[in-house]
Amino acid sequence: MQILTSQKPKERPDNMVERIYQQLKDDIFEFRLLPGDRFSESEVAERVQASRTPVRQALYRLEREGYLQVYFRSGWQVKAFDFQYFEELYDVRIVLESAAVARLGHMDIHSNPVIAELKNTWLVTEVERVQDGARVSALDERFHCALVEAAGNTEMARMHFEITEKIRIIRRLDFTQAPRIDATYAEHGQILDAILQRRTEQAQQLLKHHIDISKQEVRKITLHRLHTARQRNVPGT
Repeated sequence: MQILTSQKPKERPDNMVERIYQQLKDDIFEFRLLPGDRFSESEVAERVQASRTPVRQALYRLEREGYLQVYFRSGWQVKAFDFQYFEELYDVRIVLESAAVARLGHMDIHSNPVIAELKNTWLVTEVERVQDGARVSALDERFHCALVEAAGNTEMARMHFEITEKIRIIRRLDFTQAPRIDATYAEHGQILDAILQRRTEQAQQLLKHHIDISKQEVRKITLHRLHTARQRNVPGT
């Protein structure tokens, strides 16, 4: 009599690459892999229980996105944070989002479904506010991307989304503290109100101030998180 045994389905190659990519990206985002850390493809392959081929594909994807550097004779290294680079990206965000707000000032925004979505998310009572930092981070990203999307320029929206992807590693840290979550709701509400009232210059000023504050906060939080993570990795501490 033949005995049937249940076997775990073999993981598809593309799914395996995605899994390894997400795992490594999470390690970088959560400071389990620190800027300057070096490792080999073999070490990663052993840790994620995969062959070197999908590991290499995942690593090169992270390299293209700016998180890793490859040294052909000595493996891979997590790239150091270049705060000047990130701050320049924040400045480009201000330019793009201010231009989007200017375009919205000449549009019928009250029938715009994207603006309606933002009102439903941000113009809410304190009791209705989301308090989970990860969810607020995603909603914040959506707020800024949606403003550009609502303006109707697809190329502008594409450029803005690419910048959003690049700064996500530090931007999400802005929502690890409750006061920043409350401030984000208040500031987004003020920006939306100014846009709805067609006070374009005020909306642009509020937007610039909001992004500038976020830029300062994430720099402080990132430096603190890096210091804490390094202290954790020092023997005897």
